[in-house]
Amino acid sequence: MNQLYIKQKVFSLSGKFTVKDQQENDAYYVEGSFMQVPKIFSILDAARNEVGLITKKVFSFLPTFFVEVNGQEVLKIKKEFSFLKARYSIDAAGIEVQGNWWDMDFQIVQHGEVIGQVSKEWFTWGDSYKVQVFQDEQEQVIIAIVIAIDCVKADEAAD
Repeated sequence: MNQLYIKQKVFSLSGKFTVKDQQENDAYYVEGSFMQVPKIFSILDAARNEVGLITKKVFSFLPTFFVEVNGQEVLKIKKEFSFLKARYSIDAAGIEVQGNWWDMDFQIVQHGEVIGQVSKEWFTWGDSYKVQVFQDEQEQVIIAIVIAIDCVKADEAAD
């Protein structure tokens, strides 16, 4: 099991995050595009190789985000039509997000098995999340899901 910490850089116009391991070493970097259409977030490993990509679909009636890891689309987050409270659906092959993902307190489940646990760290400067990865081979997918959900929340707050 790995434990990672995702920390958003507060004074960044484009949306930047650093993902640190338990020893506080940089494990991943997330860099968002600034004033670019479509809005894109690149997930880079410690050697600065791109391992994931989050893209907001352009020209859609309701916001949709696509998440790729190592060139493969792993999930799609789409806003559903609703008059009252904002509702989103997460579409992924065998992956579910269970719990309160709007408040960033949830489990990531694949085929009935918990592969990750996410919780928001409170009383921090900027958004910070503690991420427990139970299957090492799914680490990049889990990081991408957390960043994508954060992007959806930021997009909703901007409306």
